[in-house]
Amino acid sequence: MIEQLKTFVQVVESGSFSKAAEKLFISSTAVMKQMNLLEKQAGVPLFIRTNHGVSLTKAGTSFIKDAKYMLQYFQESLIRMHHSEQANRHVVRVGTSMLNPCKVLIDLWNGISDIYPQFGINIVHFEDDAHTLPTTYRMIGQSLDIIAGPFLTDNLKDHYRMLELGSYRVCFAVSRQHRLASRKTLFVKDLYGERLAVVNGGNSAVIHDIRNFLKMKHPQIQIKDVPRLYDLDVFNRCEESNTVMLTLEAWADIHPSLVTIPSDLDFTVPYGLIYPLHPSKEVGQFLEIIKEMQGNVLPKVE
Repeated sequence: MIEQLKTFVQVVESGSFSKAAEKLFISSTAVMKQMNLLEKQAGVPLFIRTNHGVSLTKAGTSFIKDAKYMLQYFQESLIRMHHSEQANRHVVRVGTSMLNPCKVLIDLWNGISDIYPQFGINIVHFEDDAHTLPTTYRMIGQSLDIIAGPFLTDNLKDHYRMLELGSYRVCFAVSRQHRLASRKTLFVKDLYGERLAVVNGGNSAVIHDIRNFLKMKHPQIQIKDVPRLYDLDVFNRCEESNTVMLTLEAWADIHPSLVTIPSDLDFTVPYGLIYPLHPSKEVGQFLEIIKEMQGNVLPKVE
């Protein structure tokens, strides 16, 4: 009925079925069929048809005002419905950056978002800067609800909790000009005589264990301690100085002039969601859905 009303108004404004059809991007036959059906439902003729176009009968002249009113009321009703729906919709603010990409969460959520229409995701970008990242992490629960990424900042655990979703393999990154750049796998012994940048400004237990393992078992490697968080400047400096860098498989495409190569190190870094110590009720419900997804049983959220 709504489509018939729209077509009716367009025919009246255009003055012919063919001109209305052009503006509606449908055939003239489709327009005529709709108008014939509308007249049948009304029980009275609405148009005077001539070779030069159409004009309204008295009934049509009376009906056009009501048709426009009904269309306007329908549009206003749709707006009210959408506003009502939005009022009950909870938006979860998810932080993302090059080193903390939220794709892992988005891929998970896209698979079930239709089941939970009351939740939406708002992507908030932040910079991977070692000087500002601590402040960014402390803002979780204020300007951000969740950050997705590797867990490499244990010294900020007083400000957030973590929901583990998986783990990343530890790799080595080298300049494309480095002698080892063509290797498919880098064994620890391949790095003998090389400088290896180990970033541990976040006081990560895993990075700490890797560093100790290499220093104790492979002293032939020159460990270059980087007392800061991972950021893009570290990648740039390692490429410029031809220094090997301890990195993660997830960061393989971060720097175009670095090659990320799998290692034989038996270490992995967990990744997942970083969220507030005391999340809001809505964020808590969202996280419960993600947790249950890992068990393949989706909860019912009221």
